[in-house]
Amino acid sequence: MLAQRTIGSVTQAVGLGVHSGHKVELTLKPAPPDTGIVFRRTDLPVPVEIPVSAYAVSDTRMATTISPGGQPGQPTVQTIEHLLSACAGLGLDNLLIDISGDEVPVLDGSAASFVFLLQSAGIALQDRPKRFLRVLKPVEVREGEGASLKWARLDPYEGYRLSFEIEFNHPAVDDTGRVVTFDFSEGQYKRDIARARTFGFAKDVDAMRARGLALGGSLDNAVVVDDSRVLNADGLRYDDEFAKHKILDAIGDLHVLGQPLLAAYSAYRSGHALNNRLLRALLADPAAHETVSFDDESLAPKGFAELAPAW
Repeated sequence: MLAQRTIGSVTQAVGLGVHSGHKVELTLKPAPPDTGIVFRRTDLPVPVEIPVSAYAVSDTRMATTISPGGQPGQPTVQTIEHLLSACAGLGLDNLLIDISGDEVPVLDGSAASFVFLLQSAGIALQDRPKRFLRVLKPVEVREGEGASLKWARLDPYEGYRLSFEIEFNHPAVDDTGRVVTFDFSEGQYKRDIARARTFGFAKDVDAMRARGLALGGSLDNAVVVDDSRVLNADGLRYDDEFAKHKILDAIGDLHVLGQPLLAAYSAYRSGHALNNRLLRALLADPAAHETVSFDDESLAPKGFAELAPAW
């Protein structure tokens, strides 16, 4: 049986929220089978649990934010995509996350620190089958036309493959790879994707901070570019780090589904909002998906049965 996974022990992290600038503590805990991934706001007078789901997403401006049932006015947890991307990369199904604020800490701006934390806690197999959502027919969402066009799409595929194309019309970005494809059956998430950092443009920083955003952002947790070059002294971690970070984000955005996908995802200039619209369009069409598990793990697509090697 290809089994569900959680972590083997409790692990903790402390860091700043990239938008709020506030110090936040995370405590990651093992969870029973069929729990899913659940955040718990421990800083509130009465702690509030927020199970992750496509319908819990309540805001997608600059990050993916969830609230109970996706309801406005309820307690939120924002910027969940990097942590969820790490969970997807390690095949984790069940996790309890106590958080002392409303934003997941950015740490180094990638998913690598979360991968390290989770692997340090150990990956534990559980006594229930892992359930996948298999895409049965194409589902696509589009926005804008011409130069403003954006789209995201899911196609049937017996595995999990993601392809992303970026277009920023910026020399520092255009000189890097604009198209990245990552297949879980062929690559290693922590080696090929996890270290890609979030990025931003120096010209936008003042405007973002005036709106209460990017208050915790710095060269320590983001790639920053001016009109012509990358400002980080150590340069890029990957030649195509910009596009790889968009893949990292997409993996996290799609993991709010609560089940790993068997699908090929492709996108052009997509973001958190369009990724969530894509999931909701998929779930809205019963003929477009089915839930499957593998009693014989050798029949599962390559890359899902193997536990990721330790650091």
